Amino acid sequence: MTSQIPMDMLEGWDIVLVDDEPDSLKVAEIILIEYGASVYTACDGNQGLRLVKAVKPRFVISDMSMPVMDGWGLISAIKADDAIAHTPVIALTAHAMLGDKERALNVGFHSYLTKPLTVEKFMEDLVQLLSNIPELAEHIRV
Repeated sequence: MTSQIPMDMLEGWDIVLVDDEPDSLKVAEIILIEYGASVYTACDGNQGLRLVKAVKPRFVISDMSMPVMDGWGLISAIKADDAIAHTPVIALTAHAMLGDKERALNVGFHSYLTKPLTVEKFMEDLVQLLSNIPELAEHIRV
């Protein structure tokens, strides 16, 4: 399916990507840029929150387990700030535990992705997730 996803699908989209694992951060950044996005990266939730406030991205992808402020703290801070509370946030984790997805959705994440990231799986999953977020679905070019 990845070959059916236009390489400019995310053209003009600002995306904030938050992950403390350099390899995962770089892989996701490269994939998103490859599909046309402008990507802003942070290695913890505090940096991510500052970027979300400054950039006002189309959406955020955040790792759940990070030092300083984890993904749970980030989603809480985003939802508590009226200026950015509407920003869709997708949870990203390598350690999916039973009930984590439901917990993530219950606290305000729009969806949930698991690591490791591969180009094909990441983009297929991302297109599916974005299609289910009403404020983003109408802007997807597939």
